[in-house]
Order: sequence, then structure tokens, then C-alpha cells
Amino acid sequence: MTGKVALSRRPIIVDDLLNDANYIQDSQPARSEICVPLLSRGQLVGVIDSEHPDAHAFGPAELEILTTVAAMTSAKLELLDEADRSQRRYADLVKTHAKLSEEICNRKALEAKLHDARRNEAVGQLTGRLAYDFNNLLSIISGNLELVEAYFKEPSSRRFLNEASLASQRATRLVSDLLVFAQRSKLTFSKTNMNDLVADLCGVSVVPNNVTLQLDLSPIDLVADTDVSAAKSAINAVISNGIEAMADGGTLTVSTDIVGRSTMSRLMLPRVLSPGVYVSVKVVDTGTGMTSDQIERVFDPFFSTKPASSGYGLGLSMVHGFMKQSGGAVVVSQNTPKGTILELFFPVQP
Repeated sequence: MTGKVALSRRPIIVDDLLNDANYIQDSQPARSEICVPLLSRGQLVGVIDSEHPDAHAFGPAELEILTTVAAMTSAKLELLDEADRSQRRYADLVKTHAKLSEEICNRKALEAKLHDARRNEAVGQLTGRLAYDFNNLLSIISGNLELVEAYFKEPSSRRFLNEASLASQRATRLVSDLLVFAQRSKLTFSKTNMNDLVADLCGVSVVPNNVTLQLDLSPIDLVADTDVSAAKSAINAVISNGIEAMADGGTLTVSTDIVGRSTMSRLMLPRVLSPGVYVSVKVVDTGTGMTSDQIERVFDPFFSTKPASSGYGLGLSMVHGFMKQSGGAVVVSQNTPKGTILELFFPVQP
């Protein structure tokens, strides 16, 4: 009976099932039956069926009641379906908005990186050309100073010449730093035991009495491919910066480790590095620290948190240039609760 209603989509009342050849008796026999189709948006979704043990139990009143129930049920099903679709549409909208926001953020980040890369490239090209030209001028100045020193023997004259010679040497070092920053210096790579290099540097570092130097070297040999002289200059510059940041005293910790071998340590690599294995040299101080704005500018040429009259040279920008040219990186972050963390990554060739 229900199958017949489902096919015809029309209600049926059977007064006496004993006279109906299509009736299939259930476990509890019935004499009369009423069936009403359940339609939703023109589609059959079910059948409401009711049986009675007495004959002629159903009439127009029962048919009207079941038809009303079927209509109300269909309306409720449509409302539930619409609510479900609305929820899905809302979820899709939220997901699309989140994806769009992420793409906008990624695009802005890429634009910022592109801007920095173009700026650094322009500054590097200008710096490299100026460094070469200035170096040629310094060669002439230094040569002439040596000739003048050979002719003037008076102590008063030699004092002025010595000052001029020292200034010339300082300018020469500045030119060398400029070439490193511009990534145009000539580097000679060799396999270097970084534990030994760091230990030697810390052994000769001048540390004030109010600063404690802690050395935490990896128990395994850490061999990296680097220019030894430039690596010493870079690590020494970072150590010196850490000491200078602790005028009131503190603790400077220098540690070494290897990263990039395991899945977990690969996640610790900075994004600027290509996948691979690196020796990490980390310098942590408990000094005055830097603000977020200062950290963003820390690798800019001639940027310093010290007074304008203190120090000279390119500072950490030279370290940044050398590490980038050697295939590594230097990363700066805030130390909690105070101080700064500077970590250098030296590549390890397989």
C-alpha cells in the first residue's frame, strides 16, 4: 500500500483490507488503512501510513488530519534543510574570508620582503662601487703618508703623521666592512671546527668584571664551511655588542648546536634559510635589550642603539652581509625577561 502511494503520490483510504488483493498481512492484522504521501519541494521524502483493526475506520476527517500533518512535516523539513544550507553557506563564507585575509597578509609580507630586497640590492650596489673607489683613494693616501714619514723625522711631525696613518687604517677597515655588507668581499671557505673557533674567541674576549661569560659548547664536533677570518669577525662583533649592552653588568651566554638534521630542528630554522644542516652559534645577553622597532632596523647600515659619538663602522649590517654571502643567516630576537638573542647559522656541507 505504501509503495502504491509512493508511486502515485496520492493519498489512499482502504475501507476493508480483506477485500484488497494488494494487502500483505502484518504480524498484527488490520482491517482498514490510510496512506498519505510526504512531499518536499516536489520530491517524495516519505509516506505517512496508519492502520486500524476495524473496517471503515478512516474517512475525510482523518484524511484531512493526515494531509495537514504531512504538509506541516514537509514545511518543517524544508525549514531544517534551508537552515542547514544557510549554515553551510555561512561556514563557506567564513572560510573564504579567512583564506582571503591570509592571502592578503601573505601578499603584504611578500611585498615588504620584495621592497627590502630591492632596497638592499640598491644599497649593496652603491656601497660596493663606493667601497672600491674609496679603497683606491685610500691606497694613494696611505702610500703618500709612508713617503712623508720617511722624510720627516721630527717628533711633532711624526705625531700628526701617526694620527693620519691611524685614520687611514680605520678607513681601510671601514671599506672592508662595506664590501662585506655589499656581499662583494672575497671569501675563502674551509671546513672549520666551530666549537674550537668559539672557544678561542671567548678566551681572548675582554670581559668587564661585572659581566659573567658562560660557554655552552655542543658535546659533538661541529664542522661548518666558512671563511675563518670573517666568521671570527662576525662572532666577535656579536659578542662585543652583547657585552656593551650590559653596562650595569649581567650574563653573556655563548652556545653552539647543530640544527636541521631532525624534523623538529628543521622547524626551528629561520624562514630565510634554505633547507639543510647548519651550525648555530647563539649569543644571549641580559642587557638593556631592544624594542621591536630597533630589531627591525638592527641590520641597517650604521644603525646603533648607542649614542652617536660611540663606535663607528657598519656594526651588525656587516655580520648580516657576511652570513648571507656565506649561505647562512643571522637572526635577532628579544630575550625574556630582558636582553637580546643573536643567533648565527653557518651552513654544513654534506
